[in-house]
Order: sequence, then C-alpha cells, then structure tokens
Amino acid sequence: MATPRAGEALRLDKWLWAARVFKTRALACAAVEGGQVRVNDERVKPARAVRPGDRLEIRRSGLVWELEVLGVDDHRGPARVAATLYHEDPACAAKRQAAIAERRAAAAAGSPGRPTKRDRRALEDFLSEP
Repeated sequence: MATPRAGEALRLDKWLWAARVFKTRALACAAVEGGQVRVNDERVKPARAVRPGDRLEIRRSGLVWELEVLGVDDHRGPARVAATLYHEDPACAAKRQAAIAERRAAAAAGSPGRPTKRDRRALEDFLSEP
C-alpha cells in the first residue's frame, strides 16, 4: 500500500473516495456537484485539485465534517491508512457526535417500530369487538 504523499495534488472526488469519506467516486461526485462539499469555503467541481493544507467542509445527512488535507493518495486502502490523509477539527467532531447521540435518543423515544405478530393480533381483536 502506498503511503500518503505530501506536496502533490489529486482530484477532489478521488481524494474523498480514497480517504473513505464516500463509498464510491460517484457518490463523491454527486455530493460535490450538489454543493455539499466546499474547499477553502468555496463551492467547487469534482475535478478540483486538492492539496495538503486545503480545508474541506463536508455536509452529509445534516452533519458537518471539517477536515484539513494532510496528504493525497489515489489508492483506496484500509481505514487506518485513509485516516492519515486528513485531520478533523476536534470541536466539529464533538458537535457531530452530540448530534448523533441526540438523534439516537429521539429515535428511541419515538415510535416503538413495527408491531409484532402478537401486537397485530391484539389490535385486530380490539377493533373487531362490538
């Protein structure tokens, strides 16, 4: 596996894929074209070259990642290697984790989910009573 290289440039969509931010390059392209990815506070195209030192703001599912590019690698490798390509702002990571915990708590407190067979039968019995 190649090590991250400093001082080089790589297409934004390919970097997002190699850094394991998105599962496929097509998803990375769609996010960039949709304005969900900004480089140095500018809306860019997927072919924009990313270099070490660039700051990325990525919005996915209502959550925000603020990353600083540390290196480029055009090969998608293990997550351990991909994590060396960027540094995440700790304050942003804490806010994102708090938002995820809040979503999980709201989902748990909300609807109980799909009824079981027993629940369905009890409801049918209740509704069929005169």
